[in-house]
Amino acid sequence: MKFEQVFTDVASAVARWTGRPLTFLACIALVAAWAASGPLFHYSDTWQLVINTSTTIVTFLMVFLIQNTQNRDNAALQAKLDELIRASKAKNEFIGIEHLSDAELEQILAQCEAHRPSVLRRMEASAERGQKKDIRAARKRAAANARTPLSKSAKAPARST
Repeated sequence: MKFEQVFTDVASAVARWTGRPLTFLACIALVAAWAASGPLFHYSDTWQLVINTSTTIVTFLMVFLIQNTQNRDNAALQAKLDELIRASKAKNEFIGIEHLSDAELEQILAQCEAHRPSVLRRMEASAERGQKKDIRAARKRAAANARTPLSKSAKAPARST
């Protein structure tokens, strides 16, 4: 069996195992046992080194396993999305855009924004106006509670929309 397949199988199994509530409770029990053993070992440097070293090693290894799991999940998700794009009437140019640079992705997002239905843009603008109104009302309440008027410097600068 190839190393990559063995690693994938082990990473998947460890990710499933470590993501369970019982595993979390077992870790809490281990930390509690370590803390309870403090008086027995007179809170020595070695006693502290045991928890520091073990948690550092586990964290170090888990970073790689979690990254591997996320990479595989992301690749599978991209493959599914690409297949949906390919099989639908969507633009096939979107297949594989996750490999583009950040600047190229921003450009595509801007193009997509420009084609959003105007009703969505109006709803968002309306929500922003409502938020501004809520912020003004909250400032007035705060000023009334403090019994001092807000100074010009305390007011937020107006944003252009």
